[in-house]
Order: sequence, then structure tokens, then C-alpha cells
Amino acid sequence: MVRTKSPKTKSPGTKSLERALDLLADGRWQPAHEIVQKEESALAAWLHGIVHTLEGDLDNARYWYRRAKREFPGGAAVRREIAAARQHMGGHEMAPHTPPTLGAPRPSRGAPRKA
Repeated sequence: MVRTKSPKTKSPGTKSLERALDLLADGRWQPAHEIVQKEESALAAWLHGIVHTLEGDLDNARYWYRRAKREFPGGAAVRREIAAARQHMGGHEMAPHTPPTLGAPRPSRGAPRKA
């Protein structure tokens, strides 16, 4: 007898990526980063790109979007990307909470900071 997974059964990787997506929706990119960097799927690469978009490291975000074979939509689209990722995973709509700093680019490491 061949056993198959129920359509509602999710792999451990999928569950962890759903957790990462919930963290991203709350603006908590650091713990989400810990999760996505352990995964190797295209979905994990996409979420990794969203992590770095939230962090403001847009060059790194572009890298991860390329790894996911997705076009980088820019920092201003981060909320739409989180919603699209949730829809891709078959989830529900996100809560409307948007932390004020989402997608704000951070200064380059070598650039002088504004006073």
C-alpha cells in the first residue's frame, strides 16, 4: 500500500517558512532571517529577498530575488511581496499592521551618515 500525504499536511520546511512569513508581516526580519537562511528552495530565496528588503539591504535583496528567479520590485513593494508570498503559500490575508520602517534603505557601510 502506497501512502500519500494529505493535502493539508505540510512539510517541516513549509511550516518554518510560514513562520518566517508571519515574522516578516510583523516587521521582525531578524528571526525570519534565521529561518530562511536554513532553507534552499526558491520560496525560501524569495522570502530571503524580502528579509533583506525589510532590513534595507537592497543589493542583497536583489541577489536573493535573482536566486528565486523573481524580478525585484523595489523596497516600496515589500508589503505587496509579503501578501503575494502568503497567497503563493495558500495562506490568509495579512493583518494591516505595517511597521513604519519597512523597506527603508539603510545607508551603505562605506557612505557617511547624515547628521
